[in-house]
Amino acid sequence: MAIPRDRMYLKFRLYGFLKNLRFFDPFILLFFIDAGLSFFSIGLLYAIREIFINIFELPTGFLADTFGRRKSMILSFSFCLVAFIIFYLSPGFWFFALAMVFLAAGEAFRSGTHKAMILDYLKRKKMIHKKVEYYGRTRSASQLGSALSALIAIVLVLYTGDYKIVFLASTIPYALELFLMASYPAYLDGDIAIDRERSRAGLKRSFSETWNTFLGIFRNRNAMRGIMNSSVFGGVFRSSKEYLQPILEAQAIALPVILYLADQERIAILVGLTYFFLYLMTSATSRSAGRIASRLSEVSRGINLTYIIGGAFLLISGISAYLELYPIAVAALIGLYIVHNIRRPMNVGYISDTIPSKVMATGLSVESQVKTMVTAVFAPLIGYLADSYGVGQALAVVGIIYLALLPMVAVRKANA
Repeated sequence: MAIPRDRMYLKFRLYGFLKNLRFFDPFILLFFIDAGLSFFSIGLLYAIREIFINIFELPTGFLADTFGRRKSMILSFSFCLVAFIIFYLSPGFWFFALAMVFLAAGEAFRSGTHKAMILDYLKRKKMIHKKVEYYGRTRSASQLGSALSALIAIVLVLYTGDYKIVFLASTIPYALELFLMASYPAYLDGDIAIDRERSRAGLKRSFSETWNTFLGIFRNRNAMRGIMNSSVFGGVFRSSKEYLQPILEAQAIALPVILYLADQERIAILVGLTYFFLYLMTSATSRSAGRIASRLSEVSRGINLTYIIGGAFLLISGISAYLELYPIAVAALIGLYIVHNIRRPMNVGYISDTIPSKVMATGLSVESQVKTMVTAVFAPLIGYLADSYGVGQALAVVGIIYLALLPMVAVRKANA
């Protein structure tokens, strides 16, 4: 059965498209460097963001399942809007740290919640068997948003000569997300939208049922392995992916082309165009995730295989950057992005097979929480290594550590 292009399918795709119109993504590391921060300080900022995501993550996922997911999503985008304004108006490490706290709150209220809404919708429409393909297609719209975002970011940086304008511009799509979330049907709030008991006894019972089901996640070995596998890959990816920017910067300065432009303009063009084509590729791979998964006898096999391939790309990129073979380093990091987008729908599908639907938002928030812990450890580590030895050496060392963790996070057949 083909996936119906109904109103909710279009809304889910529009959500991802607008969410990824984050015009600062291709330049955020360069923005921090331009503000005078070291790689270690940048790593600390990422760690601050991840630690606060960790603090907010479980309660927000729990509240989304208990009190309503639409409210959680509206709060998410409101916090992000505050963060963007702080980044635009306030220079310096501590102001950036405050913005990271608001960004963390936004991420915590969102992560897992929208995926749970999609999965609930598929169950309602009796299409849950299509979850990998469906989520992959909605995710592909996110990557198209990122691709368009990269092109717009080039124009913004070239026109203003300043990286910070990209934060102000990002407030527009996120304001539109508030209206989109308000238009979602009430039944996607979860069970609380169906059972409108607002008495103290009713809320207490709902809270208790959600909590007891949530605790069962930790007694499920397959669920925990799925969460750990996704979290380790995701955490290392989030810690290392931005280092594509300084590698591209080095390549832009070395290229004997468009020499009539200033260095920052050449960097903006090369970085923006690279991210544009990168996101076009990741959009295509996300859209194909269901087809790829269907060709595997077990999704677990694909998850483990892509885990290894991702580590190999990270290691190759590090070694190539150290040897100043920048095109190979860039290609390997692009490969890491592609693997991440193939994996993500598989991970969500695998975890959803092992977690009860009532606490799906909470369970996916647990996955995000573990991911933030991994990122909080690896982001400062990569920053310290990059300051001390170089970006290439930092990526190579992290790639070795990541691959060494495989025996502890390899997943098994979901119903085994």
